[in-house]
Amino acid sequence: MVIKEKPPLHDQLEFFIEQAEKARPIRTAVAHPVDSNSLIGAVEAAEHDLIVPILIGPEMKIRSVAEEQNLDISNFELINTEHSHAAAEVACEVIKRGEAEALMKGHLGTSELLRAVVHKTKGIRTERRLSHVFVFDIPNYHKPLVITDAAINIVPDLYCKKDITQNAIDFCRALGVEVPKVAILSAVEKVKPNIQSTLDAAALCKMADREQLTGGLIDGPLAFDNAISKQAAIDKHIVSDVSGDADILLAPDLEAANMIAKQLMYLANAKSAGIALGAKVPIILTSRAEKTLGRLASCALASHMVHHQQR
Repeated sequence: MVIKEKPPLHDQLEFFIEQAEKARPIRTAVAHPVDSNSLIGAVEAAEHDLIVPILIGPEMKIRSVAEEQNLDISNFELINTEHSHAAAEVACEVIKRGEAEALMKGHLGTSELLRAVVHKTKGIRTERRLSHVFVFDIPNYHKPLVITDAAINIVPDLYCKKDITQNAIDFCRALGVEVPKVAILSAVEKVKPNIQSTLDAAALCKMADREQLTGGLIDGPLAFDNAISKQAAIDKHIVSDVSGDADILLAPDLEAANMIAKQLMYLANAKSAGIALGAKVPIILTSRAEKTLGRLASCALASHMVHHQQR
């Protein structure tokens, strides 16, 4: 899937959905959709031709929710399992057999689902570390902005940050960004021996020079202001092709990334969607409180990834 048009400002998530609707819906294993939010999310995505759901979980519970919510699931494949653990494991088995192209989280914990994903023999892990990306449509920023990793890796070391960065670059390329610009965040812009995130940033930049990281333009350490604002970078005498035009913000750790993400949502009125990367297929990790736009956009992002990989 190649995006030739540019998304309109402040309708960026809707744009990704519209683009994905034009492509073939992807077969998606939905693990344990036994509550209204997760089942409605799967059905809505199917109605928008984003996915073809394979519902995996206790059949009676799934059918009961469908009846309560007046949802027609008669055209969907349904695989009966006893409980959520089994649903996660069977979903991975379905993917390993090549019968599904994406994985969607239902009514189970993220850690429970990811345990099945990273299982050494039964899972769908790759040599890459799993990581999460948030895609934001922010009213006062000129393009979609990716923040990583706000959901999976708590205190990533250098090699984990390498995988997080490469996952995000590959993801943005799937969305049509030819050379994604990555800002490696810290509290300051200079390398400080007593601030580990600045040392990691410097190392990641050199790894990019040596092609241990590929496909993107990387700069850091950068503080949040001069990553986002070209004027802030000029004021601090920072010469950078990333400053003011970043596609990706790599945070120092999960706490920082999560706080940035939540602040954008609740203080900057940003719209968001997200998926997990690094497994054999994209993983749609929507929150139980996620609204319709976020659920659909997350499915659309997974669709872009699948079709890009199949080109």
